[in-house]
Amino acid sequence: MTRQIRWAAAFCLLLTALLLLNAARIQIVQSATYDDNPANRRQDIARYSQPRGDIYVGGRPVTGSEDTGEQLRYERTYKNGPLYAPVTGYASQVYGSTLLENTEDRILSGTSPLLSPLPFLGDLTREPQPGGRVHTTIEPAMQRAAYDGLGGKQGAVAAIEPSTGKILALVSTPSYDPGLLSGNGITAARHWSRLNAAASKPMLNRAIRQTYPPGSAFKVVTAAAALDAGVITDVDAPTNSPDPYRLPGTSTALGNEVKGCANASLRYAFTWSCNTVFAHLGVDVGLGAMAGTAQRFGFNTRGLRIPSPVATSNFDTSMDKAQLALSSIGQYDTTATPLQMAMVASAVAAGGDLKAPYLVDRATDASGDTVSLPQPRSLRQAFNPATAAVLRELMVEVVEKGTGRNAAIPGAVVGGKTGTAQHGFGNTGLPYAWFISWAQPADSAAPAVAVAVVVEDASAVRDDISGGGSAAPIARAVMEAGLVRAGAGGRWR
Repeated sequence: MTRQIRWAAAFCLLLTALLLLNAARIQIVQSATYDDNPANRRQDIARYSQPRGDIYVGGRPVTGSEDTGEQLRYERTYKNGPLYAPVTGYASQVYGSTLLENTEDRILSGTSPLLSPLPFLGDLTREPQPGGRVHTTIEPAMQRAAYDGLGGKQGAVAAIEPSTGKILALVSTPSYDPGLLSGNGITAARHWSRLNAAASKPMLNRAIRQTYPPGSAFKVVTAAAALDAGVITDVDAPTNSPDPYRLPGTSTALGNEVKGCANASLRYAFTWSCNTVFAHLGVDVGLGAMAGTAQRFGFNTRGLRIPSPVATSNFDTSMDKAQLALSSIGQYDTTATPLQMAMVASAVAAGGDLKAPYLVDRATDASGDTVSLPQPRSLRQAFNPATAAVLRELMVEVVEKGTGRNAAIPGAVVGGKTGTAQHGFGNTGLPYAWFISWAQPADSAAPAVAVAVVVEDASAVRDDISGGGSAAPIARAVMEAGLVRAGAGGRWR
Protein backbone atom coordinates (compact mmCIF):
# COMPACT_ATOMS: atom_id res chain seq x y z
CA MET A 1 0.00 0.00 0.00
CA THR A 2 2.81 2.42 0.90
CA ARG A 3 4.56 1.71 -2.41
CA GLN A 4 1.35 2.47 -4.32
CA ILE A 5 1.00 5.80 -2.52
CA ARG A 6 4.60 6.64 -3.44
CA TRP A 7 3.91 5.79 -7.09
CA ALA A 8 0.75 7.95 -7.07
CA ALA A 9 2.65 10.83 -5.47
CA ALA A 10 5.47 10.53 -8.02
CA PHE A 11 2.93 10.48 -10.84
CA CYS A 12 1.24 13.60 -9.47
CA LEU A 13 4.62 15.33 -9.22
CA LEU A 14 5.36 14.36 -12.81
CA LEU A 15 2.02 15.77 -13.97
CA THR A 16 2.66 18.96 -12.02
CA ALA A 17 6.10 19.31 -13.60
CA LEU A 18 4.66 18.74 -17.06
CA LEU A 19 1.97 21.34 -16.41
CA LEU A 20 4.60 23.83 -15.28
CA LEU A 21 6.75 23.11 -18.32
CA ASN A 22 3.76 23.54 -20.61
CA ALA A 23 2.85 26.82 -18.93
CA ALA A 24 6.44 28.00 -19.37
CA ARG A 25 6.37 26.91 -23.01
CA ILE A 26 3.19 28.90 -23.65
CA GLN A 27 4.31 31.98 -21.70
CA ILE A 28 7.86 32.17 -23.02
CA VAL A 29 8.35 30.13 -26.20
CA GLN A 30 4.93 30.66 -27.76
CA SER A 31 4.14 34.04 -26.23
CA ALA A 32 4.64 35.91 -29.50
CA THR A 33 2.10 33.69 -31.26
CA TYR A 34 -0.58 34.50 -28.72
CA ASP A 35 0.41 38.14 -28.46
CA ASP A 36 -0.03 38.58 -32.22
CA ASN A 37 -3.34 36.75 -32.40
CA PRO A 38 -6.00 39.25 -33.61
CA ALA A 39 -8.46 37.83 -31.08
CA ASN A 40 -6.19 38.76 -28.18
CA ARG A 41 -7.00 42.28 -26.95
CA ARG A 42 -4.63 42.13 -24.00
CA GLN A 43 -1.82 43.63 -26.05
CA ASP A 44 -3.93 46.60 -27.12
CA ILE A 45 -5.25 47.08 -23.59
CA ALA A 46 -1.70 47.02 -22.22
CA ARG A 47 -0.45 49.33 -24.98
CA TYR A 48 -2.97 52.03 -24.14
CA SER A 49 -2.98 51.48 -20.39
CA GLN A 50 -0.38 54.19 -19.80
CA PRO A 51 0.44 57.56 -21.35
CA ARG A 52 2.52 57.43 -24.51
CA GLY A 53 5.92 59.11 -24.49
CA ASP A 54 6.12 62.49 -26.18
CA ILE A 55 7.74 63.94 -29.29
CA TYR A 56 9.64 67.16 -28.62
CA VAL A 57 10.35 70.19 -30.79
CA GLY A 58 12.65 72.90 -29.49
CA GLY A 59 12.74 71.28 -26.06
CA ARG A 60 8.94 71.27 -25.66
CA PRO A 61 6.45 68.42 -26.23
CA VAL A 62 4.17 68.73 -29.24
CA THR A 63 2.24 65.60 -28.27
CA GLY A 64 0.39 64.41 -25.19
CA SER A 65 -1.95 61.71 -23.88
CA GLU A 66 -5.56 61.99 -22.68
CA ASP A 67 -7.14 59.64 -20.14
CA THR A 68 -10.49 58.62 -21.65
CA GLY A 69 -11.47 56.19 -18.87
CA GLU A 70 -12.28 53.56 -21.51
CA GLN A 71 -10.80 50.09 -21.90
CA LEU A 72 -8.22 51.50 -24.32
CA ARG A 73 -7.50 54.13 -21.77
CA TYR A 74 -5.09 56.71 -23.21
CA GLU A 75 -5.53 58.49 -26.56
CA ARG A 76 -2.88 60.55 -28.34
CA THR A 77 -3.21 64.34 -28.39
CA TYR A 78 -1.29 66.93 -30.44
CA LYS A 79 -0.32 70.57 -29.93
CA ASN A 80 -0.30 72.58 -33.16
CA GLY A 81 -1.20 69.34 -34.92
CA PRO A 82 -1.34 70.65 -38.52
CA LEU A 83 1.98 72.47 -38.09
CA TYR A 84 3.89 69.37 -36.98
CA ALA A 85 1.90 66.60 -38.70
CA PRO A 86 4.61 66.09 -41.41
CA VAL A 87 7.03 65.41 -38.54
CA THR A 88 5.00 63.46 -35.98
CA GLY A 89 2.52 61.62 -38.19
CA TYR A 90 -0.43 60.12 -36.29
CA ALA A 91 -0.86 57.39 -33.67
CA SER A 92 -4.35 55.93 -33.93
CA GLN A 93 -5.98 53.15 -31.92
CA VAL A 94 -7.64 51.99 -35.15
CA TYR A 95 -5.50 53.07 -38.11
CA GLY A 96 -2.01 52.45 -36.76
CA SER A 97 0.76 55.03 -36.91
CA THR A 98 2.92 56.94 -39.38
CA LEU A 99 6.17 58.94 -39.51
CA LEU A 100 7.90 59.41 -36.14
CA GLU A 101 4.94 57.92 -34.29
CA ASN A 102 5.66 54.76 -36.28
CA THR A 103 9.44 54.63 -36.57
CA GLU A 104 9.97 55.58 -32.91
CA ASP A 105 7.04 53.57 -31.59
CA ARG A 106 9.09 51.30 -29.30
CA ILE A 107 10.64 54.30 -27.54
CA LEU A 108 7.32 56.15 -27.27
CA SER A 109 5.32 53.10 -26.13
CA GLY A 110 7.95 52.02 -23.59
CA THR A 111 8.66 48.66 -25.23
CA SER A 112 12.21 49.40 -26.39
CA PRO A 113 14.95 47.44 -24.59
CA LEU A 114 16.90 50.71 -24.47
CA LEU A 115 14.50 51.91 -21.78
CA SER A 116 15.00 48.93 -19.47
CA PRO A 117 18.21 48.24 -17.52
CA LEU A 118 17.29 44.51 -17.45
CA PRO A 119 15.38 43.78 -20.69
CA PHE A 120 15.13 40.00 -20.10
CA LEU A 121 13.62 40.52 -16.67
CA GLY A 122 11.08 42.87 -18.21
CA ASP A 123 10.10 40.20 -20.75
CA LEU A 124 9.43 37.74 -17.93
CA THR A 125 7.48 40.08 -15.63
CA ARG A 126 5.68 41.89 -18.46
CA GLU A 127 6.01 45.03 -16.35
CA PRO A 128 5.47 48.02 -18.69
CA GLN A 129 8.16 50.68 -18.88
CA PRO A 130 7.07 54.34 -19.07
CA GLY A 131 7.20 55.71 -22.59
CA GLY A 132 10.39 57.49 -23.61
CA ARG A 133 10.84 60.85 -25.30
CA VAL A 134 11.89 61.59 -28.88
CA HIS A 135 13.62 64.93 -29.40
CA THR A 136 13.57 66.17 -33.00
CA THR A 137 15.98 68.43 -34.88
CA ILE A 138 13.15 70.76 -35.94
CA GLU A 139 13.64 74.46 -35.20
CA PRO A 140 10.21 75.88 -34.19
CA ALA A 141 10.64 79.37 -35.70
CA MET A 142 11.69 77.93 -39.06
CA GLN A 143 8.84 75.42 -39.06
CA ARG A 144 6.36 78.22 -38.35
CA ALA A 145 7.87 80.48 -41.04
CA ALA A 146 7.55 77.72 -43.62
CA TYR A 147 3.99 76.86 -42.65
CA ASP A 148 2.81 80.47 -42.59
CA GLY A 149 4.63 81.20 -45.84
CA LEU A 150 2.83 78.43 -47.71
CA GLY A 151 -0.47 79.54 -46.21
CA GLY A 152 -3.39 77.91 -48.00
CA LYS A 153 -1.31 76.83 -51.01
CA GLN A 154 -0.46 73.25 -51.85
CA GLY A 155 3.25 72.74 -51.44
CA ALA A 156 6.12 71.79 -49.19
CA VAL A 157 9.28 73.10 -47.55
CA ALA A 158 12.37 71.23 -46.36
CA ALA A 159 15.28 72.90 -44.58
CA ILE A 160 18.61 71.31 -43.63
CA GLU A 161 21.67 72.33 -41.66
CA PRO A 162 24.43 71.75 -44.28
CA SER A 163 27.22 70.95 -41.82
CA THR A 164 25.32 68.13 -40.07
CA GLY A 165 22.29 67.07 -42.11
CA LYS A 166 19.86 68.02 -39.33
CA ILE A 167 16.39 68.68 -40.71
CA LEU A 168 15.40 72.09 -39.36
CA ALA A 169 11.96 72.39 -40.99
CA LEU A 170 9.66 69.91 -42.72
CA VAL A 171 6.30 71.29 -43.80
CA SER A 172 3.57 70.01 -46.11
CA THR A 173 0.36 71.89 -46.89
CA PRO A 174 -2.55 71.59 -46.76
CA SER A 175 -2.14 69.71 -43.51
CA TYR A 176 -4.41 68.06 -40.95
CA ASP A 177 -4.75 67.53 -37.21
CA PRO A 178 -3.48 64.02 -36.31
CA GLY A 179 -5.51 64.12 -33.11
CA LEU A 180 -8.70 63.66 -35.15
CA LEU A 181 -7.66 60.05 -35.79
CA SER A 182 -6.48 59.08 -32.29
CA GLY A 183 -9.64 57.44 -30.93
CA ASN A 184 -11.60 54.35 -31.91
CA GLY A 185 -15.12 55.74 -32.21
CA ILE A 186 -17.32 56.77 -35.09
CA THR A 187 -15.97 60.33 -35.03
CA ALA A 188 -12.45 59.13 -35.83
CA ALA A 189 -13.85 56.94 -38.62
CA ARG A 190 -15.63 59.92 -40.18
CA HIS A 191 -12.49 62.05 -40.05
CA TRP A 192 -10.51 59.19 -41.61
CA SER A 193 -12.94 58.92 -44.52
CA ARG A 194 -13.06 62.67 -45.04
CA LEU A 195 -9.29 63.15 -45.01
CA ASN A 196 -8.69 60.25 -47.39
CA ALA A 197 -11.36 61.47 -49.80
CA ALA A 198 -10.10 65.09 -49.89
CA ALA A 199 -8.82 66.13 -53.32
CA SER A 200 -6.02 68.16 -51.70
CA LYS A 201 -4.60 65.03 -49.99
CA PRO A 202 -3.86 66.63 -46.60
CA MET A 203 -2.35 63.41 -45.21
CA LEU A 204 0.21 63.19 -48.04
CA ASN A 205 3.61 64.29 -46.77
CA ARG A 206 4.65 66.27 -49.83
CA ALA A 207 8.06 67.10 -48.34
CA ILE A 208 9.33 63.50 -48.37
CA ARG A 209 6.75 61.30 -50.11
CA GLN A 210 5.79 63.35 -53.21
CA THR A 211 8.10 63.80 -56.18
CA TYR A 212 7.83 66.70 -58.64
CA PRO A 213 9.65 67.70 -61.83
CA PRO A 214 12.27 70.09 -60.40
CA GLY A 215 12.46 72.28 -63.49
CA SER A 216 15.25 74.82 -63.58
CA ALA A 217 16.24 74.14 -59.96
CA PHE A 218 17.86 70.99 -61.39
CA LYS A 219 20.27 73.17 -63.36
CA VAL A 220 22.47 73.19 -60.25
CA VAL A 221 23.06 69.46 -60.85
CA THR A 222 23.70 69.99 -64.58
CA ALA A 223 26.15 72.80 -63.85
CA ALA A 224 27.98 70.59 -61.35
CA ALA A 225 28.23 67.79 -63.93
CA ALA A 226 29.54 70.17 -66.61
CA LEU A 227 32.16 71.65 -64.28
CA ASP A 228 33.29 68.31 -62.85
CA ALA A 229 33.52 66.75 -66.33
CA GLY A 230 35.56 69.67 -67.67
CA VAL A 231 32.95 70.52 -70.31
CA ILE A 232 32.96 74.00 -68.74
CA THR A 233 36.34 75.39 -67.69
CA ASP A 234 35.49 79.09 -67.78
CA VAL A 235 32.08 80.22 -66.52
CA ASP A 236 32.38 83.45 -68.51
CA ALA A 237 33.22 81.83 -71.86
CA PRO A 238 30.56 81.37 -74.58
CA THR A 239 28.95 77.93 -74.58
CA ASN A 240 28.19 77.63 -78.30
CA SER A 241 24.50 77.14 -77.50
CA PRO A 242 21.95 78.19 -80.13
CA ASP A 243 18.64 79.89 -79.31
CA PRO A 244 16.31 78.21 -80.04
CA TYR A 245 17.93 74.80 -79.58
CA ARG A 246 16.62 71.94 -81.68
CA LEU A 247 16.45 68.80 -79.56
CA PRO A 248 18.78 66.18 -81.10
CA GLY A 249 17.07 63.83 -83.55
CA THR A 250 13.80 65.81 -83.51
CA SER A 251 12.18 68.81 -85.11
CA THR A 252 11.25 70.22 -81.69
CA ALA A 253 12.75 73.61 -80.87
CA LEU A 254 13.46 74.53 -77.25
CA GLY A 255 13.31 78.23 -76.39
CA ASN A 256 13.80 80.55 -73.43
CA GLU A 257 11.72 82.92 -71.34
CA VAL A 258 14.51 85.52 -71.35
CA LYS A 259 16.68 87.19 -73.97
CA GLY A 260 20.43 86.93 -74.41
CA CYS A 261 20.70 83.14 -74.13
CA ALA A 262 22.21 82.50 -77.56
CA ASN A 263 25.79 81.34 -77.02
CA ALA A 264 25.55 82.64 -73.44
CA SER A 265 28.16 81.93 -70.80
CA LEU A 266 27.38 79.57 -67.94
CA ARG A 267 27.31 82.56 -65.57
CA TYR A 268 24.66 84.37 -67.61
CA ALA A 269 22.70 81.19 -68.31
CA PHE A 270 22.63 80.25 -64.61
CA THR A 271 21.71 83.75 -63.44
CA TRP A 272 18.85 84.10 -65.92
CA SER A 273 17.97 80.41 -66.26
CA CYS A 274 18.55 79.80 -69.98
CA ASN A 275 16.96 76.47 -70.93
CA THR A 276 18.84 76.17 -74.22
CA VAL A 277 22.28 76.43 -72.62
CA PHE A 278 21.62 73.76 -69.99
CA ALA A 279 19.86 71.37 -72.39
CA HIS A 280 22.86 71.67 -74.71
CA LEU A 281 25.28 71.21 -71.79
CA GLY A 282 23.52 68.04 -70.65
CA VAL A 283 23.97 66.49 -74.08
CA ASP A 284 27.62 67.55 -74.18
CA VAL A 285 28.27 66.07 -70.73
CA GLY A 286 26.65 62.80 -71.78
CA LEU A 287 24.20 60.43 -70.16
CA GLY A 288 26.75 58.53 -68.07
CA ALA A 289 28.30 61.59 -66.44
CA MET A 290 24.93 63.30 -65.94
CA ALA A 291 23.41 60.20 -64.33
CA GLY A 292 26.50 59.70 -62.17
CA THR A 293 26.40 63.28 -60.87
CA ALA A 294 22.65 63.05 -60.20
CA GLN A 295 23.17 59.83 -58.26
CA ARG A 296 25.93 61.38 -56.13
CA PHE A 297 23.46 64.13 -55.24
CA GLY A 298 20.99 61.43 -54.11
CA PHE A 299 18.86 60.74 -57.18
CA ASN A 300 18.07 57.07 -57.90
CA THR A 301 19.16 56.21 -54.35
CA ARG A 302 16.65 53.87 -52.73
CA GLY A 303 16.26 53.30 -49.03
CA LEU A 304 16.83 56.84 -47.72
CA ARG A 305 15.23 57.16 -44.25
CA ILE A 306 15.11 60.15 -41.89
CA PRO A 307 14.04 57.74 -40.12
CA SER A 308 10.73 57.63 -42.05
CA PRO A 309 11.19 56.37 -45.62
CA VAL A 310 11.71 59.01 -48.32
CA ALA A 311 10.41 58.57 -51.87
CA THR A 312 13.14 57.95 -54.44
CA SER A 313 13.98 60.91 -56.68
CA ASN A 314 14.51 59.94 -60.31
CA PHE A 315 16.94 60.68 -63.12
CA ASP A 316 16.60 58.19 -65.97
CA THR A 317 19.69 56.17 -66.87
CA SER A 318 18.42 55.09 -70.29
CA MET A 319 17.49 57.97 -72.61
CA ASP A 320 18.11 59.32 -76.09
CA LYS A 321 19.79 62.69 -76.52
CA ALA A 322 16.53 64.64 -76.81
CA GLN A 323 15.27 63.14 -73.57
CA LEU A 324 18.63 63.82 -71.93
CA ALA A 325 18.42 67.46 -73.00
CA LEU A 326 15.01 67.84 -71.36
CA SER A 327 16.10 65.90 -68.27
CA SER A 328 19.05 68.27 -67.88
CA ILE A 329 16.63 71.16 -67.32
CA GLY A 330 14.58 69.17 -64.81
CA GLN A 331 11.86 68.01 -67.19
CA TYR A 332 10.99 64.75 -69.01
CA ASP A 333 11.04 62.01 -66.31
CA THR A 334 13.28 63.82 -63.84
CA THR A 335 11.50 64.08 -60.47
CA ALA A 336 12.55 65.00 -56.96
CA THR A 337 11.17 65.35 -53.46
CA PRO A 338 11.55 68.74 -51.77
CA LEU A 339 13.91 67.06 -49.27
CA GLN A 340 16.09 65.87 -52.17
CA MET A 341 16.32 69.40 -53.58
CA ALA A 342 17.20 70.73 -50.13
CA MET A 343 20.00 68.14 -50.16
CA VAL A 344 21.19 69.58 -53.49
CA ALA A 345 21.40 73.09 -52.01
CA SER A 346 22.98 71.71 -48.83
CA ALA A 347 25.72 69.89 -50.77
CA VAL A 348 26.64 73.09 -52.59
CA ALA A 349 26.71 75.00 -49.31
CA ALA A 350 28.90 72.35 -47.65
CA GLY A 351 31.58 72.27 -50.35
CA GLY A 352 30.21 69.17 -52.07
CA ASP A 353 29.91 67.10 -48.87
CA LEU A 354 26.43 65.57 -48.87
CA LYS A 355 25.30 64.84 -45.32
CA ALA A 356 22.66 62.24 -44.50
CA PRO A 357 19.49 64.11 -43.47
CA TYR A 358 18.03 63.11 -40.12
CA LEU A 359 15.10 64.15 -37.96
CA VAL A 360 15.72 62.60 -34.52
CA ASP A 361 18.26 64.47 -32.42
CA ARG A 362 18.14 62.05 -29.48
CA ALA A 363 15.88 59.69 -27.54
CA THR A 364 15.60 59.68 -23.76
CA ASP A 365 13.79 57.68 -21.10
CA ALA A 366 10.94 59.18 -19.09
CA SER A 367 13.36 60.81 -16.65
CA GLY A 368 15.30 62.52 -19.44
CA ASP A 369 18.40 60.30 -19.55
CA THR A 370 19.68 59.83 -23.10
CA VAL A 371 19.33 56.28 -24.44
CA SER A 372 20.06 56.96 -28.13
CA LEU A 373 22.11 59.72 -29.76
CA PRO A 374 22.32 59.66 -33.59
CA GLN A 375 25.52 61.12 -35.03
CA PRO A 376 25.87 63.20 -38.22
CA ARG A 377 27.36 61.25 -41.10
CA SER A 378 28.41 62.00 -44.63
CA LEU A 379 26.72 60.12 -47.46
CA ARG A 380 29.42 60.97 -49.99
CA GLN A 381 31.42 63.75 -51.63
CA ALA A 382 28.90 64.66 -54.32
CA PHE A 383 31.28 66.75 -56.42
CA ASN A 384 34.60 68.55 -56.38
CA PRO A 385 35.03 71.26 -53.70
CA ALA A 386 36.30 73.62 -56.41
CA THR A 387 33.07 73.02 -58.31
CA ALA A 388 31.11 73.80 -55.14
CA ALA A 389 32.91 77.15 -54.83
CA VAL A 390 31.90 78.08 -58.39
CA LEU A 391 28.31 76.97 -57.83
CA ARG A 392 28.07 79.04 -54.66
CA GLU A 393 29.29 82.08 -56.59
CA LEU A 394 26.72 81.49 -59.33
CA MET A 395 23.89 80.95 -56.84
CA VAL A 396 24.77 84.22 -55.08
CA GLU A 397 24.50 86.05 -58.41
CA VAL A 398 21.02 84.57 -58.96
CA VAL A 399 19.89 86.27 -55.76
CA GLU A 400 21.86 89.50 -56.17
CA LYS A 401 21.25 90.10 -59.89
CA GLY A 402 18.98 87.49 -61.41
CA THR A 403 15.71 85.61 -61.01
CA GLY A 404 16.02 85.04 -57.25
CA ARG A 405 16.16 88.62 -55.95
CA ASN A 406 13.07 88.07 -53.81
CA ALA A 407 15.21 85.84 -51.57
CA ALA A 408 17.79 88.50 -50.69
CA ILE A 409 18.34 89.10 -46.96
CA PRO A 410 20.13 92.29 -45.84
CA GLY A 411 23.29 91.51 -43.91
CA ALA A 412 23.47 87.91 -45.10
CA VAL A 413 25.00 86.00 -48.00
CA VAL A 414 22.27 84.10 -49.86
CA GLY A 415 22.59 81.79 -52.84
CA GLY A 416 19.64 80.39 -54.73
CA LYS A 417 18.16 78.93 -57.90
CA THR A 418 14.65 79.38 -59.19
CA GLY A 419 12.67 76.76 -61.04
CA THR A 420 9.38 76.62 -62.91
CA ALA A 421 8.48 73.04 -63.82
CA GLN A 422 5.93 72.20 -66.50
CA HIS A 423 3.70 69.17 -66.03
CA GLY A 424 0.47 67.62 -67.20
CA PHE A 425 -0.52 66.41 -70.66
CA GLY A 426 0.97 68.79 -73.21
CA ASN A 427 2.29 70.89 -70.30
CA THR A 428 -1.21 72.25 -69.75
CA GLY A 429 -1.03 71.95 -65.96
CA LEU A 430 -0.14 74.93 -63.84
CA PRO A 431 3.67 74.95 -63.41
CA TYR A 432 5.23 74.05 -60.09
CA ALA A 433 7.24 76.89 -58.59
CA TRP A 434 10.59 75.93 -57.05
CA PHE A 435 13.26 77.75 -55.13
CA ILE A 436 16.32 76.13 -53.58
CA SER A 437 18.77 78.17 -51.56
CA TRP A 438 21.27 78.47 -48.73
CA ALA A 439 22.13 81.35 -46.43
CA GLN A 440 24.90 82.33 -44.04
CA PRO A 441 25.52 85.33 -41.79
CA ALA A 442 27.81 87.87 -43.46
CA ASP A 443 30.42 87.40 -40.73
CA SER A 444 30.42 83.58 -41.00
CA ALA A 445 32.30 81.28 -43.34
CA ALA A 446 29.74 78.47 -43.14
CA PRO A 447 26.13 78.50 -44.38
CA ALA A 448 23.64 77.99 -41.57
CA VAL A 449 20.72 76.61 -43.54
CA ALA A 450 19.74 75.15 -46.92
CA VAL A 451 16.13 75.29 -48.06
CA ALA A 452 13.91 73.89 -50.80
CA VAL A 453 10.40 75.21 -51.49
CA VAL A 454 7.85 73.93 -53.98
CA VAL A 455 4.45 75.55 -54.56
CA GLU A 456 1.70 73.86 -56.56
CA ASP A 457 -1.08 76.43 -56.32
CA ALA A 458 -3.94 75.45 -58.62
CA SER A 459 -5.79 78.69 -57.85
CA ALA A 460 -3.03 80.99 -59.07
CA VAL A 461 -2.92 82.72 -62.42
CA ARG A 462 -0.44 80.90 -64.65
CA ASP A 463 1.63 84.02 -65.41
CA ASP A 464 2.04 84.72 -61.69
CA ILE A 465 3.64 81.37 -60.89
CA SER A 466 7.43 81.38 -60.81
CA GLY A 467 10.12 80.18 -58.50
CA GLY A 468 11.27 83.74 -57.92
CA GLY A 469 7.76 85.10 -57.39
CA SER A 470 5.99 82.34 -55.46
CA ALA A 471 8.64 80.23 -53.75
CA ALA A 472 11.57 82.59 -53.09
CA PRO A 473 9.76 84.76 -50.49
CA ILE A 474 8.87 81.62 -48.52
CA ALA A 475 12.48 80.45 -48.61
CA ARG A 476 13.61 83.90 -47.48
CA ALA A 477 11.31 83.79 -44.44
CA VAL A 478 12.60 80.35 -43.47
CA MET A 479 16.23 81.41 -43.92
CA GLU A 480 15.67 84.58 -41.91
CA ALA A 481 14.32 82.52 -39.02
CA GLY A 482 17.37 80.29 -39.24
CA LEU A 483 19.80 83.20 -39.37
CA VAL A 484 18.23 84.83 -36.32
CA ARG A 485 18.95 81.64 -34.37
CA ALA A 486 22.47 81.34 -35.75
CA GLY A 487 23.21 85.04 -35.27
CA ALA A 488 22.18 84.83 -31.62
CA GLY A 489 25.02 82.40 -31.05
CA GLY A 490 22.63 79.54 -30.41
CA ARG A 491 23.23 75.96 -31.36
CA TRP A 492 20.77 73.85 -33.28
CA ARG A 493 19.20 71.25 -31.08
